[in-house]
Amino acid sequence: MAICGIFNVNKTGGMTSRRVVDLVQGAVRPAKVGHAGTLDPLATGVLVVCVGAATRLIEYVQRMPKDYTGTFLLGRHSPTEDVDGDVVELDSPPVPTLEQIVAASRLLVGRIEQRPPAYSALKVAGRRAYKLARQGKKVDLQPRPIDVYRLDVQSYDYPELKLRIQCGSGTYVRSLGRDLAESLGTAAVMSALVRTAIGEFHVEDAAAPQEITSENCTEHLLPALRAVQQLPRVELSAGEISRIANGQSIPRETQPPDAKEIAAVDDAGRLVAILTHREPGVLRPLRNFPAGGS
Repeated sequence: MAICGIFNVNKTGGMTSRRVVDLVQGAVRPAKVGHAGTLDPLATGVLVVCVGAATRLIEYVQRMPKDYTGTFLLGRHSPTEDVDGDVVELDSPPVPTLEQIVAASRLLVGRIEQRPPAYSALKVAGRRAYKLARQGKKVDLQPRPIDVYRLDVQSYDYPELKLRIQCGSGTYVRSLGRDLAESLGTAAVMSALVRTAIGEFHVEDAAAPQEITSENCTEHLLPALRAVQQLPRVELSAGEISRIANGQSIPRETQPPDAKEIAAVDDAGRLVAILTHREPGVLRPLRNFPAGGS
């Protein structure tokens, strides 16, 4: 049976997300591999890696809230907004109080507009922004909406500020630190970042990329169903699974009845399909996972 599932990987510092994927690829070859949410080389923590047919579930993992612990140095700035760039200390910057920082952080919670950093993988006229920035070209990225669910001060001992953040997809944590500092009349660079969780994938349960080998990969492999645990679920009979696998619709009521996407499982609890409503009380397949998503 083709391998299909999810690895919860604890990315180490100095390693690119691409390198993590390559290491996992070596353990599961020839299965397809992809990750759900890039971490910069500076960052560590949870990187969810999907394998086989489960790569078609990456977008569902990306929808999950992400938890971070970010460490910042106030009174400094760099073109990359972190310590990987050329850090310059400000001349006599203000030293905000803890109370001022807490008050300012509250204004960054909710649906906000964020200007992405120039050194990012976003594309400008078909080219990566960071490549243009490295060439000394001006990069003007427009603000875009992001969701910040919580932003708490974990510790503060000037110049070091440590924040706990929960946010949605597309958020740049280093830019949150930048904006928080700017609102206080100063600047900040990110000196460390740990992604502690993506949804229910926690760093405490993650395996180091070097630990996943061709001999033990199935021991670390999680069911594909974990990627869609936030969706309502229905259990299908063998006959219903057969119809869905052939692209046919089936009569079935769901809770809630207006759910846009439903995870379908077999009697062993394995993911077999993602369904949607063709009409009230009738489901059709959006994605099939032959032989169960493990």
